[in-house]
Amino acid sequence: MNEIFDPLNLLLLGLAVFILFRLRSVLGKRTGSERPPFDPYSKPETPQDQQNGQDNVIPLPGQADQQPEPMEQAAPGGEIVIDKVAPEGSALNSALKQILTVDRSFEPEEFLQGARAAYEMIVMAFADGDKRALKNLLSREVYEGFVAAIDDRDKRGEKIESTFVGIDKSEIVEAALKGSTAQVTVKIHSQLISATRDKAGEVVDGDPAKVSEVVDIWTFARDTISRDPNWKLVATESAD
Repeated sequence: MNEIFDPLNLLLLGLAVFILFRLRSVLGKRTGSERPPFDPYSKPETPQDQQNGQDNVIPLPGQADQQPEPMEQAAPGGEIVIDKVAPEGSALNSALKQILTVDRSFEPEEFLQGARAAYEMIVMAFADGDKRALKNLLSREVYEGFVAAIDDRDKRGEKIESTFVGIDKSEIVEAALKGSTAQVTVKIHSQLISATRDKAGEVVDGDPAKVSEVVDIWTFARDTISRDPNWKLVATESAD
């Protein structure tokens, strides 16, 4: 028993207690409010996501409730970017700068990234007959048209097999600010594999083994004074 109180053991015990105390003072105590570990594979939240708690389909950069400002007070950097997208003095350049006046952080390339993502989602949702997914991406009029086409297809017992290969090119070709509503028209060159089969499984349209070049002209719109940051598809047409 006396070995427990041996001077060397007491010295080592005291040293261990001292080291433990120092580590605790340096590292601190867990309180339950610590930030979670960084996940390199997680999608970073934008300020808009944190405020609204919702996913943005095609978000207009910056705060959705930002107040309009005169043209001369618009962000100079945004105007420079627009000049690279559309020639200065052109109708497109002027229209994009008008949109910039109601949202100073509007950035054409960022918009195009969102438009490309929405294009793929809409094309695949239509092929799959996913009305729920389409409802959040389309205006009421366009949604009703898509639903009617899906219902007609279902009545005939037809199914679409579609594979989205990719987008070769996308560009803004028109823009307008009508009241508080911004409209941007995008021309998209994509590659798709698509085939429609009847009840018997026979191909009645398309080719399941062929990659087709598709050119679409789609118009997206958003009310810039709305708190809803999403752009929705309001018009479609196929380019010849």
